[in-house]
Amino acid sequence: MFGERLLPIGTLYDPFIDRGLDALNYACYQDARFILVATPSGISLAPEGGAHQSSATPLLGMAKPGLSAFEPAYADELAVILRWSFEHLQAEEKTLEPGDLLGDQRGGSVYLRLSTRRIDQRERPLDTGLADQIIEGGYWLCPPADGASLVIAYMGVMAPQALEAHKAMTAHEPGAGLLAVTSADRLHRGWLAAQRARQVGERETTAAIERLLEPLAGNARLVTVSDSHPAVLSWLGAVRGQRVNALGVEQFGQSGTLSELYETYQLDVASIVQACQRRN
Repeated sequence: MFGERLLPIGTLYDPFIDRGLDALNYACYQDARFILVATPSGISLAPEGGAHQSSATPLLGMAKPGLSAFEPAYADELAVILRWSFEHLQAEEKTLEPGDLLGDQRGGSVYLRLSTRRIDQRERPLDTGLADQIIEGGYWLCPPADGASLVIAYMGVMAPQALEAHKAMTAHEPGAGLLAVTSADRLHRGWLAAQRARQVGERETTAAIERLLEPLAGNARLVTVSDSHPAVLSWLGAVRGQRVNALGVEQFGQSGTLSELYETYQLDVASIVQACQRRN
């Protein structure tokens, strides 16, 4: 407006993204710039039932060109993402530098899938390296040992359950890792871009998720946990050909307490531990 780019921020319930998909599609197609804050989300909005709960919206975020989708668990992650987002909304480079697998220099819009569930926050310094990993899409909250045979990968509000399950499993598998996924969209997009680059001869190109999973044993088991459709994270097993037990929400939600719904949809700590112990 008057020669200046506006930076609009809109909020809505996450499931109501479906109501505006046509407008969202045209906005991204026309290279509009905005931050879409979707909260509450998932079955973690336990008492309100299936009409106000969501599961497929992260898949929409992954599939929409020009839109970077994030689902942080902690406030410090969100602060890093917001800082980057305001810069991303204003980026307009036409020519990309080598190594920009995600096309960030062109700029784009941002979708933040958040939750109203209260979780304990982490007190920690965020150095540049960790901040960069948060923007790339993921980092090791508990790094795996070299040759580790088990990883729990969680997204967003499932952090407390994943942490508790990881703590329980380290008694049996002390080298197990805990992967915090802040953006399944950007991890997946970077992985596909790296494959395309290698296909045309850029053989040294690697994606963030490939570097993250590199320390694991070839036969490592991955257990993915998200308050969304399990397909959002189940692709992680394809990165290095590893077995995946994907936990998520495949049906409409119900009204109940948080513990009741997590148990029903196998997102509680006991279900995560059982998935970690499965060998087939």
